[in-house]
Amino acid sequence: MQKIAIIGGGPAALILTAHLDTKQYDAHLFEQNKTVGRKFLVAGDGGLNLSYDASQEDLISQYFPSEWLAPMIQYFNNQDLRRWLNDIGVPTYVGSSKRIFPNLELKPIEVLNRIVDQVIQNHVKIHYHTKWTGWSDNGGLRFEGLEPKYFDKVIFALGGASWKVTGSDGSWVTYFDGKGIKIEEFKAANCAFEVEWSDQFIGNHRGKPLKNILLSHDGLSSTGEVVITEFGLEGNAIYPLSRKLQKSLSMVSETSVYLDFKPTLSIDQLKTKFENSSYKKTSDILKNDLKLDRASIAVLKQFSNIETFLNIDRLIELIKSVPIKIKSAGPLDKAISSLGGIALDEIDEQFQLKRMPDHYAIGEMLDWYAPTGGYLLQACFSMGYTLATYLNQSQI
Repeated sequence: MQKIAIIGGGPAALILTAHLDTKQYDAHLFEQNKTVGRKFLVAGDGGLNLSYDASQEDLISQYFPSEWLAPMIQYFNNQDLRRWLNDIGVPTYVGSSKRIFPNLELKPIEVLNRIVDQVIQNHVKIHYHTKWTGWSDNGGLRFEGLEPKYFDKVIFALGGASWKVTGSDGSWVTYFDGKGIKIEEFKAANCAFEVEWSDQFIGNHRGKPLKNILLSHDGLSSTGEVVITEFGLEGNAIYPLSRKLQKSLSMVSETSVYLDFKPTLSIDQLKTKFENSSYKKTSDILKNDLKLDRASIAVLKQFSNIETFLNIDRLIELIKSVPIKIKSAGPLDKAISSLGGIALDEIDEQFQLKRMPDHYAIGEMLDWYAPTGGYLLQACFSMGYTLATYLNQSQI
């Protein structure tokens, strides 16, 4: 029987250890914290969004690089995940936003406990308070305060670099650097972005949402809402643009997103509303005919001038495309997830590190991107399940 180590206790590691054939493997999961799944629980604070209810094709299209993630999503998709969760006592439902949640009576800790129960019932040995600190000179795994331990196979699921309080701090990079493994720099993803608001604007509109909008940048667009903060903008309409915004900001000191306040109306339709309005004042037309609130009108004024408001054609063009200057991304530690990690060309199709046979890496420690909405968890679950299946079959 081969001895296998799994380093890290997040979703990718948990589903893998729940499905690993422990008749073939003596499996040991090592977690540096006193419990597993801490980031999983933090993600559940605002509602535990497990996946997204979309066709397989649409689901895959949201990832980057989608062609790399496609095989694992196809192998274990959102419906497969729902079936497995239901089998272990976690029934799910699809919300109005098409996000998949555990049934309302189930708290995030109960969901996590039922997943962990599967790991325990699968006879996987969990070692808490056991922090991995690299390799010994002869290839053993080092753990803080312990003698090196030796395994036939090692799976790393150490997470990205956001939410350090959960233990996901990216400190493992040093050890992989020492092995010559290429690491892409960690950057914030699904995060806030800095906008230089005027003092008067932010004093009046801090904390207010901009709803039912469309944001676009570099050929990519996203609908939803954002919240005006003292730092800038955050929310589900700007998060999906974070990868491209970070790329732009790596080349220039500032860039722009374009805000469409009326994505369901064309320029001609907006012009008709202005022409048919019974109101004389532009602000009344914006408020009553176009249903723009005070914050939205203030954004229009923040990024224009009086001449624009006196010219209906120019104002309509602005309503459809407000250029908002973005100066920087929010702090990595406050981001929902991170970009960067082990470069994908460092692993093979089975997640094995090319420079280190019998060593594998899965989850957020790899350099891929998913927007919010359940996509991140789905991909982590898909990776863990796919690798478990491969390892089980490779021993037959």
